[in-house]
Amino acid sequence: MKALSTYIYFLTFLMAGVSFGQISPGDLSMPHANLEGMSNCTLCHDLGAKVSDKKCLECHTEVQSLINRKKGYHAQGAVIKKDCYECHNEHHGRNFELIRFDEDAFNHDQTGYQLEGKHQEVDCRECHISDNIADRDLKKRKNTFLGLDEECLSCHDDYHQQTLASDCLECHEMEGFASAPKFVHNETDFALKGAHETLDCTDCHKVTTRNGREFQEFANVAFNDCVSCHEDPHGGKIQGSCTQCHTESSFGDFRGKGRFDHRVTSFELKGKHASIDCFSCHRADPDPMRVFQDQPRVEERQCVSCHTDVHDGAYGNDCVKCHRETSFLSLRSMDFFDHTKTDYPLQGKHSMVDCRQCHTQRFSTPIDFSACSNCHQDYHEGEFRRAGGTPDCAECHSLENGFDYSLYTLEQHRESRFPLEGAHTATPCYACHVSEEKQRWTFRELGTGCADCHSDIHQGFINEKYYPGDDCAVCHGNDAWTSVSFDHDQTQWPLDGKHREVSCRECHFNEIKGNVPGGTQKFATLSTDCADCHENIHGETFAIQGVTDCARCHVTESWFPKRFDHNRTNFPLEGKHAKIACSACHEVTSPGGETEVIYKLGKFRCIDCHL
Repeated sequence: MKALSTYIYFLTFLMAGVSFGQISPGDLSMPHANLEGMSNCTLCHDLGAKVSDKKCLECHTEVQSLINRKKGYHAQGAVIKKDCYECHNEHHGRNFELIRFDEDAFNHDQTGYQLEGKHQEVDCRECHISDNIADRDLKKRKNTFLGLDEECLSCHDDYHQQTLASDCLECHEMEGFASAPKFVHNETDFALKGAHETLDCTDCHKVTTRNGREFQEFANVAFNDCVSCHEDPHGGKIQGSCTQCHTESSFGDFRGKGRFDHRVTSFELKGKHASIDCFSCHRADPDPMRVFQDQPRVEERQCVSCHTDVHDGAYGNDCVKCHRETSFLSLRSMDFFDHTKTDYPLQGKHSMVDCRQCHTQRFSTPIDFSACSNCHQDYHEGEFRRAGGTPDCAECHSLENGFDYSLYTLEQHRESRFPLEGAHTATPCYACHVSEEKQRWTFRELGTGCADCHSDIHQGFINEKYYPGDDCAVCHGNDAWTSVSFDHDQTQWPLDGKHREVSCRECHFNEIKGNVPGGTQKFATLSTDCADCHENIHGETFAIQGVTDCARCHVTESWFPKRFDHNRTNFPLEGKHAKIACSACHEVTSPGGETEVIYKLGKFRCIDCHL
């Protein structure tokens, strides 16, 4: 009826000879030209009212998205309070510019992106061009200021061609890309020291051409050794890093004593050998191709090649069996002895034990090693004693890992009186087997019932008939306490619809602050009235004798009023009325933009709803 009334109204004017120009305030601008025409007025205008911001933003979703994320110019406090038409007015002709402002005086800080350095000198249109916009739809728009990204590389070419991080501001400032004042070479994997500090960057980072453009290589520059950049004057005859003997101040500054890794040769320096001057053994030759090459193939055990054998060969040439390199007067213990030649080869932790811990008498005195308990005390104090004696420690422990590690497996535990299942398999052993009272491990008489380890938080809250004998397994499983399998049909309130998806705690628990009887849980005598759990948004609108029965209209599957029959009201739905949405009649928008739902309408004449 409303559309018909509007049509008759406009037709009357046309018949009276009134032109369209007397109805429309003027032509729309070019971007809105497709909305021209009387039939399109309500696309932007509310009848009898001004242009609606809501309708503007339904079309300009890119602006609505920025406002929702509280980003950009339109989301600023002073701007968001304005109506769209205050800045973007219409009906001023096809060539009218909808986006008008003083670009020179515009405060760019209001967009959320502060202009700094060189950006303050750049003309707006140098940045706000389609080439810098990623979104395809925005890219097609002419003279738009939307769609720019704050990342440097969204506007600037990547000089480094993806060899460095994409955040240019890690090294550069807004004043220009020519220098990198934020870059600190000492924070890289190659800190500059000595003569390296005075070198020009291009000495190491060569400027070349890549992909047809100038390119300077900063990443993947080899520096694992000095020879990556410098020629090796020793011709590869001396292994190891140059810095063992030389410094970055100058290659002529030799500091090899105590720094050169002599292990790269066949002779590792130990004891006194590590403290003597290099040229005590080597001849000081100025030729880098001959220096340190005068003692070839001297092995560590060839002591007699340098030292006089005071024993005249009586004990062989393997001096290190008895002597240490700290001093010839310092004799070794029996560490050199090869225990594999005995009936008890040393393995694991035993190989690190001092000989005297086991050999309390002479080394030749026999030791009974038939059982671990012959040397070690029984930590478990007989807990594992069974018919035939106590099992050996080796059944659960190993020499490789010591007594702190157990070989007892989950598979073995499953064969015990308490097979581990569900969450128990992920519980650390000490949680059950470390006694809080004695602060020691224990494995006997721990109990197999839930209540032996877990506190019964339901005691006094749930009737015993639902879990006789405090058997938690009636409702709970081993996977987690939150997994409950209780059959609610046993109660006077069988669950159906959405009630089956609700966690038990939402109805039966308050916030748990301790097991206070009557204070945290409630399972019995709970009310079954909808309003005792759910908010009654209708107030007294549908109350009968002071009681609102939600079930008259709603079902438990959803809040949709599935049972509500409009034909039982004072206004049965017929014809087109049966097809329109409920909100068309029952939702009213106030001048302030707030929506109010009115369920009972007091007027039913056509003119009350239709103009």
